[in-house]
Amino acid sequence: MKRELIATTTFGLEAVARREIQALGYEIVKTEDGKVTYMADERGIVRSNLWLRTPDRILLKMAEFEAAEFEELFQQVKGIAWEELIPVDGQFTVIGTSVKSKLHSVPACQKTVKKAIADRLSEFYVTDKLPETGAEYTVKVTMLKDRATITVDTSGEALHKRGYRINPVAAPIKETMAAALVMLSFWNKDRLLVDPCCGSGTIPIEAAMIGLNIAPGLGRKFASEGWDIIDESIWKEERKKAYEEIDSEGELMIRASDIDKRTLEAARENAEEAGVDHVIDFSVMDIKDMEPDGQNGIIIMNPPYGQRIGDEEAIEAINGKLKKFFKENPDWSLFIITPDEEFEDKVMGRKADRRRKLFNGRLKTCYYQFHGKRVF
Repeated sequence: MKRELIATTTFGLEAVARREIQALGYEIVKTEDGKVTYMADERGIVRSNLWLRTPDRILLKMAEFEAAEFEELFQQVKGIAWEELIPVDGQFTVIGTSVKSKLHSVPACQKTVKKAIADRLSEFYVTDKLPETGAEYTVKVTMLKDRATITVDTSGEALHKRGYRINPVAAPIKETMAAALVMLSFWNKDRLLVDPCCGSGTIPIEAAMIGLNIAPGLGRKFASEGWDIIDESIWKEERKKAYEEIDSEGELMIRASDIDKRTLEAARENAEEAGVDHVIDFSVMDIKDMEPDGQNGIIIMNPPYGQRIGDEEAIEAINGKLKKFFKENPDWSLFIITPDEEFEDKVMGRKADRRRKLFNGRLKTCYYQFHGKRVF
């Protein structure tokens, strides 16, 4: 059965998520700030959660309608065929947001939606009390300018929680963001990739998973695994296919280093958990000691920010090394995410070939992309 799904994303990553969804073979309905709407069946819910690297969640869209009064919201939600999704013992929680709407009280919206769903299910299952002891269904009511969108979360925990980061460090980048940085660089497995400030190893690990074609959701569970509308056999089949599609013989050139020994050990342990430690060369190293070791390499990095960790002196040292390195190695490419609005002129001495505004957590940053000169 065809269903309307919404992949939510960090602002700025909509185009990347859109390409991923299209690569899975699904029809895009529309792309908006922070979300991509597309059509897929029940198997598509499974494949989306297993394979999409950059979205935050996959939501099942139930309805969209105008609602300027609570009674209108109640009746519209009650009119949805919830019994086709939620069984008699289904556990349903309602969350919500409201922006520029007459129904501005989020708790009141949540209470209204909860009661409407409960009334519908109670009438259908002919019961005065719903046990709510079964599978989890997180319903979200989003009010925007008096228009309500009702969705159900198929993912459970956010998709950036791959399950491999058992040893995080201070100010880690989200796995979904790290994957996006790699994908936006258009790196391929025949090219050397270096992260000289690897922290917990998220960027090199995500690159390795991409290079080896490892589905990012293979190591975790999803809320919709307990749903009756998706047969258990579909999950088993899609997981089996995903394992079979791993390029276990793949050879990658990925190097990850950090000045802190304990941080690097954490990164190595995370890579082991992700099953990619064998294709990443980890080393304790100060960025000033970084050497090119070949032509046409690519650096992807999320350096420390003054707003988060690290002091200005350390940041200046990193910038100084990058400036020197790329002056001496013009065939290398740099992809760096930073809130420094003067990075182009101050460090690289030229405008980036491409730039993209992104939010790393709540911090506004820019992803600068400097392409190296081709060597034939």
